[in-house]
Amino acid sequence: MDKRMKRLLLGFSVVAILASCLKGTDTSKCTATDSTAVAPAAEVTVLRNFCSTNAPAAIEHPSGIFYEVLSPGSGANATVCSYVTVRYAGYLLNSSTPFENPPNPISFSLYGLIIGWQKGIPLVKSGGSIRLYIPPSLAYGATATPTIPANSYLRFDIQVDNVQ
Repeated sequence: MDKRMKRLLLGFSVVAILASCLKGTDTSKCTATDSTAVAPAAEVTVLRNFCSTNAPAAIEHPSGIFYEVLSPGSGANATVCSYVTVRYAGYLLNSSTPFENPPNPISFSLYGLIIGWQKGIPLVKSGGSIRLYIPPSLAYGATATPTIPANSYLRFDIQVDNVQ
């Protein structure tokens, strides 16, 4: 196993441990704040051009992500302090093959996720689903993983199963 893979596995392990410790945490004591990050104009232009051709129903969010609400849901909306359970598939923007598609729902503290998810998931309620188009600066930026090249534009199809 190479160094990058070991670091990636260690990172996922730390996130999983922290997430399990936070499960059931009283979110009223959360001190996380909503990110004010906005994608650079050049990244927004790339996504705008892609969406105008490939996803004309996509809506531009002030942060620079684009999204399509597939189903609005009817439960609670998430906030940056919410603990969410989701099913999702992640894709490089021009790919139909997922780089990640966990077989089971996964739970996360929203404030610990990429900014694109922090901005996008609250746009639907529990039980809803959304497709997010995320520029690099609101995703993983210059950080590469074994499955995601640095500075990648990403698409996520997300079903929000639960919001706490």
